Amino acid sequence: MNQMELEGKWKQVKGKFKQKYGDLTDDDTTFAEGKFDEMLGRLQEKTGKTKSDLKKEIETW
Repeated sequence: MNQMELEGKWKQVKGKFKQKYGDLTDDDTTFAEGKFDEMLGRLQEKTGKTKSDLKKEIETW
Protein backbone atom coordinates (compact mmCIF):
# COMPACT_ATOMS: atom_id res chain seq x y z
CA MET A 1 0.00 0.00 0.00
CA ASN A 2 1.49 3.35 -0.99
CA GLN A 3 1.45 6.50 1.14
CA MET A 4 -1.65 8.00 -0.51
CA GLU A 5 -3.63 4.77 -0.10
CA LEU A 6 -2.52 4.53 3.53
CA GLU A 7 -3.61 8.12 4.22
CA GLY A 8 -6.99 7.43 2.58
CA LYS A 9 -7.43 4.27 4.62
CA TRP A 10 -6.56 6.21 7.78
CA LYS A 11 -9.57 8.46 7.26
CA GLN A 12 -11.76 5.36 7.37
CA VAL A 13 -10.21 3.70 10.45
CA LYS A 14 -9.17 6.54 12.76
CA GLY A 15 -12.35 6.13 14.82
CA LYS A 16 -11.43 2.49 15.43
CA PHE A 17 -7.98 3.56 16.62
CA LYS A 18 -9.53 6.06 19.03
CA GLN A 19 -11.72 3.29 20.45
CA LYS A 20 -8.84 0.82 20.71
CA TYR A 21 -6.37 3.31 22.19
CA GLY A 22 -8.47 5.38 24.58
CA ASP A 23 -5.73 7.99 25.17
CA LEU A 24 -5.94 9.30 21.59
CA THR A 25 -7.55 12.67 20.94
CA ASP A 26 -8.83 14.25 17.74
CA ASP A 27 -5.57 16.23 17.59
CA ASP A 28 -3.58 12.99 17.75
CA THR A 29 -5.52 11.39 14.89
CA THR A 30 -5.64 14.38 12.54
CA PHE A 31 -2.87 15.33 10.16
CA ALA A 32 -2.25 18.32 7.95
CA GLU A 33 -1.47 17.78 4.30
CA GLY A 34 1.97 16.20 4.03
CA LYS A 35 2.19 15.56 7.79
CA PHE A 36 1.01 11.93 7.93
CA ASP A 37 4.37 10.68 9.22
CA GLU A 38 4.33 13.34 11.93
CA MET A 39 0.91 12.10 13.05
CA LEU A 40 2.23 8.53 13.07
CA GLY A 41 5.00 9.74 15.38
CA ARG A 42 2.40 11.08 17.83
CA LEU A 43 0.50 7.79 17.64
CA GLN A 44 3.75 5.92 18.20
CA GLU A 45 4.40 7.88 21.41
CA LYS A 46 0.86 7.30 22.71
CA THR A 47 0.54 3.61 21.80
CA GLY A 48 4.13 2.39 22.23
CA LYS A 49 4.00 0.74 18.79
CA THR A 50 6.47 1.28 15.96
CA LYS A 51 5.46 3.27 12.88
CA SER A 52 5.75 0.09 10.87
CA ASP A 53 3.37 -1.73 13.25
CA LEU A 54 0.90 1.16 13.08
CA LYS A 55 0.99 1.17 9.27
CA LYS A 56 0.34 -2.58 9.21
CA GLU A 57 -2.56 -2.17 11.61
CA ILE A 58 -4.08 0.58 9.44
CA GLU A 59 -3.71 -1.60 6.35
CA THR A 60 -5.45 -4.59 7.93
CA TRP A 61 -8.61 -2.66 8.94
